[in-house]
Amino acid sequence: MVFHPAILALYISSILIGFMVLYSSRHGFQILRQWDLRSGSELQLLLERKTYLVSTLLAYTFAFQLGSLFLFIYTAEHLHGLFVGAMCAAGSLYVNAFGYPTLVLKVINFLGAGLWIILNDADNRGYDYPLIKKKYLLLLLISPLILMEILLQANYFFLLRPDVITSCCGSLFSPTAVSMTSEIVSLPGTPMTAVFYGCAAFTFAVGLFFYVRGRGGWLFSVLSGVFFLVAVTSILSFISLYVYELPTHHCPFCLLQGEYGYVGYLLYATLLGSTITGMGVGLLMPFRKVDSLKEVLPGLQKRLALVSVLLLLVFTAIVAYKVVFSHLILE
Repeated sequence: MVFHPAILALYISSILIGFMVLYSSRHGFQILRQWDLRSGSELQLLLERKTYLVSTLLAYTFAFQLGSLFLFIYTAEHLHGLFVGAMCAAGSLYVNAFGYPTLVLKVINFLGAGLWIILNDADNRGYDYPLIKKKYLLLLLISPLILMEILLQANYFFLLRPDVITSCCGSLFSPTAVSMTSEIVSLPGTPMTAVFYGCAAFTFAVGLFFYVRGRGGWLFSVLSGVFFLVAVTSILSFISLYVYELPTHHCPFCLLQGEYGYVGYLLYATLLGSTITGMGVGLLMPFRKVDSLKEVLPGLQKRLALVSVLLLLVFTAIVAYKVVFSHLILE
């Protein structure tokens, strides 16, 4: 086992997050079974008093969950010097079988936690808890994934062994590697560039249209999810090449290093932020006709769309800057 202050911070935050998720899920299960706003029973009054506190604490808990993704990546990046063969977080995560599954679950839970925060914010704007059952149902869907993530993360850190020889990013993200990433990095650069900019422009246009006219929310939400996948694929396929100015270096983790201005943190933060807020627009679409929300929800959705398109614009502008001013020229 390797000791590091960031690992301790992740352990402590995981315990707190796990406890709060379990406690809130128990409360949510009770809400789904027994909540009845028309009832004046003692149980209903207790649920009403308790739910505001639980929802507030859970919102802060999920904010910590969002931050834990970047803390985990930061920790994996700073641990790579302990392992022979590792040049960045790619090697650190490959030290045992739990590194990459933990990262994947953290990304999924990042999106889930962000969407829950949006749904909770919308529910708090209604005077009659209009979305209370929906948000606790979403919580019950997210909770198993978060608990699984906590378990995988604990195993990853506990089973770290400094004497293990791992692989470098050059071999893990290579066209010759036998993995799904090899298929992605082998994608031709020119078509992928066209797909990336085309998808970014279309998503931006639909998001701007929704902000101005209030229509196309479902389409914008779907496009936000699609653009996330396209952007991640593009980082592996061609964006990383222009940042490193090397035609064979496809690693998505070296972007986090000081040698490249820590640009990866800004890229990933803007991409994830744009995705959550964009998908949040679609998440709220079914509730636009709820009596207590029909006056406030359109404005909230428009603000989410504006944040999403602005973050998308920042992400795309950074990519364009790196491509245009790179000394690398790809055929």
